[in-house]
Amino acid sequence: MRYNQLGNTGLFVSEICLGTMTFGEAKEGTIWGSIADVDQKVADEIVQRSLDAGVNFIDTADVYSFGESERLLGQALKNLGVPRKDVVIATKVYGVMGDKPNDRGASRGHIMDSVEASLKRLQTDHIDLYQIHATDPVTPIDETLRALDDLVSRGMVRYVGVSNWQAWRIAKALGISERKDYARFETVQAYYSIAGRDLERDIVPLLQEEKLGLMVWSPLAGGLLSGKYGPGAPGNGEGRRANFDFPPVDKDRAWACVAVMREIAEKRGVSVATVALAYILAKPFVTTVIIGAKRVDQLNQNLAAVKLKLDADEIKRLDEVSALAAEYPGWMLSRQAAGRRPADFEPKA
Repeated sequence: MRYNQLGNTGLFVSEICLGTMTFGEAKEGTIWGSIADVDQKVADEIVQRSLDAGVNFIDTADVYSFGESERLLGQALKNLGVPRKDVVIATKVYGVMGDKPNDRGASRGHIMDSVEASLKRLQTDHIDLYQIHATDPVTPIDETLRALDDLVSRGMVRYVGVSNWQAWRIAKALGISERKDYARFETVQAYYSIAGRDLERDIVPLLQEEKLGLMVWSPLAGGLLSGKYGPGAPGNGEGRRANFDFPPVDKDRAWACVAVMREIAEKRGVSVATVALAYILAKPFVTTVIIGAKRVDQLNQNLAAVKLKLDADEIKRLDEVSALAAEYPGWMLSRQAAGRRPADFEPKA
């Protein structure tokens, strides 16, 4: 297991982050009925196996099974006797947590109420990374940032991050934080997979310029890239994707990627999912990849990705089959930038 610097902080986190969206009771009629199905016993086993593999980073959110994920995680760490200093806990705020109009969003009120509830469920006195889970079209960014800065000042939260924001909005928030001396966002949690590389257009350049950490969610595109779906799939395609088709993916593009990954997987003696994860882990701008599981055997398959080092030819094949279509202004920027690098000035032999 490798450990990477979290954003521009002095904190180091494992390249694999345990995601706990599966923790909780499967409740019919809710989104969690298709995702969550892990009780306390299995949660303890999954957390223990992750820690044994070198994982020191665990991600959850208050909205996951309406607080059950946080509760099960906090109890698991207590049951296993894990020293608080040995684990980096990340959670999120924004989602609907009640039927009242202020039980959601990124307002100061909802943030302050939610952090207290999360700390209680997690059975801890601080949260290492507190993230705004989504874009709030109503609350001013300044209000959100001031609330987060207050939490950092009080020691309730150590670092703050954001998830599912546009590049321009993240840049604006960083500017406000610098101008007003607020704690700044150190991480961006975003969807990224070999079949969904849109992040590379605007957000990745921002991450590199501002030294932000990238936490990747759904690197298997909700299981679509597991090898269980599409042409040539050995199984019947059962699983979360069969009942919850998310995140949106161009299926033709995905099947082309899976076909190449299946060839590599067979040659290497690993699963298609392992290849998909290894590809994302090989990207230099990725800090950590969030993986979730309902069973320990699923977890083991995902953990195997840290041992798979794709060679240059394999990376090239995967890059080519998953390449983004040219899009303005990207193609124009690339064209006009030609000749502006020092290497371009060197005389040709």
